[in-house]
This record gives sequence, C-alpha cells and structure tokens, in this order.
Amino acid sequence: MSQFERSRRSVLSAFGTAMVAPAVVSALTMVPQEAQARGDAAVHLAEATAALEKTVEELRIAMLAGDGKSLSRLLHDRLTYSHSDGHQQTKFEVLQELSGNHVFQTLTLSAQTVDVVGTAGIVRHVFDAVNNLPGGGTSTAHIKVLQVWLRSGPRWTLLARASTPLKA
Repeated sequence: MSQFERSRRSVLSAFGTAMVAPAVVSALTMVPQEAQARGDAAVHLAEATAALEKTVEELRIAMLAGDGKSLSRLLHDRLTYSHSDGHQQTKFEVLQELSGNHVFQTLTLSAQTVDVVGTAGIVRHVFDAVNNLPGGGTSTAHIKVLQVWLRSGPRWTLLARASTPLKA
C-alpha cells in the first residue's frame, strides 16, 4: 500500500471516528435523560391519579352531606349526570336536588379504578347507597358508575357520569 493510500485511509478513519463519536456519545447520554423524562412522567401521572382519587372522595363526602358549595366546585358547568334509570341531570339540577338535603343515609364506593389520560380522568366504581326518600322511607342503590373528569390546572371537575344497575 502506498504512502498516499495509507494517509488517505488514516484521514477517512479519523473523519469517520470524528463523525460517529459524537453520535455515540449523544446516544449514550440521551438514555439517562429519556429515563429521567419517563420517571418524571410516571411521577406526574401518579400525582394526577392521587389528586383525582382525592377529588372523587371529596365528591362522595359532599353528596353525603348535601354540601352545595363543595358540589358546585366539583361539578363542571357542562355536567351530564345520567342515572341508572336513564334520566339525566345538568349541574343545576344535581345541585338543586342535593344541596342542603341529606339524600343519602350512607354512600360507599368500592372496586374503584382511576385512569388519567392527559387532562382527562376516567373513574369506575361500584356505588352503594341507602337513599332517604322524600316521604320518610329509604331505598337502596347498587350500581356501576363511570365518571369522566377534566383537569384544569390542579383542579378536577366532573364532566360526565353514567351508571347502570348491578344485581344485588
């Protein structure tokens, strides 16, 4: 091999190393950054999920107590609230029915799942209640509920709720 060929290969090799080395270094340093980003996203998702779970509990307590102020804060202005018998209510109608009234003797939620997707939250649970009837009696509810929540900043509001009866 001639001196020219050896020099040419040496230059090409050095050039190739100079071009490849930064890409390799960049790829190697990106892995921890991406892992950090995934870790941050997981922490953010866990925090959003915990905040939504807390908000669902605040709604349960407000419904049980007939706390109109809390209900108004937790319900989205464009709420659609569907009952297991098919009738629907707006935010105004839900507030009118629950505010200042003790509609529920007991209200428990179980088998709850919470999924946060961006600024939306999907909550599913079993809703068991003993209802106080206007005439003085009681009735019970054993239903499966689907709720759709929207997050605006740190605050969650209930946008939609649908339910279906479960067999006792």
